[in-house]
Amino acid sequence: MSSPSDLTARARIREAAIELFADRGIEGATIRDIAEKAGVSSGLLRHHFGSKEGLLVAVVRAVEARQRAFLAELGDGGGLSPAEQGRRLWERLADPAMWPYEKLFFEVYSQALRGRPHTVDLLDGIVESWLDPVADLARDGVPPGTARAAARLGVAVTRGLLLDLLATGDREGVDAAMDVFLRMYGSNVAE
Repeated sequence: MSSPSDLTARARIREAAIELFADRGIEGATIRDIAEKAGVSSGLLRHHFGSKEGLLVAVVRAVEARQRAFLAELGDGGGLSPAEQGRRLWERLADPAMWPYEKLFFEVYSQALRGRPHTVDLLDGIVESWLDPVADLARDGVPPGTARAAARLGVAVTRGLLLDLLATGDREGVDAAMDVFLRMYGSNVAE
């Protein structure tokens, strides 16, 4: 079991890694750089995360958890329709300030799909962790039997449009596509 000081060091390492990976990319951020920024030894970093790839998985999971927390705040924000909540989440995700994190997400996701050691763990819950939070957005309008399927569709559309945005830079086009999806989703929720 970890002591509180270990948890603090682990969190410092993860935060330093989030910043450096987003700023420099996977190849540009070394274990040494991350350890130095976190104020720990590279040995302690390896102790907590095993490898750079293990740290990458922890970073992606932390960023994803922040996005789910933002989504939960939207749901608690009172009075926003599911489509409005989806639009606010999309605005956050499509913000150019988020692009480095999303590029990191897709890069590590791709490595995990290829079976690269230490990244495969990322696949555990990569979709499932989003289904209940997204389904909760439409809890009053979507029949319970279809809420999770609708949530899975929302996750897939959002990730697909993010990948499109990162590949093409066509913000206007992907925003228009998201608007169409949210209108379709909103009309189905209202039925």
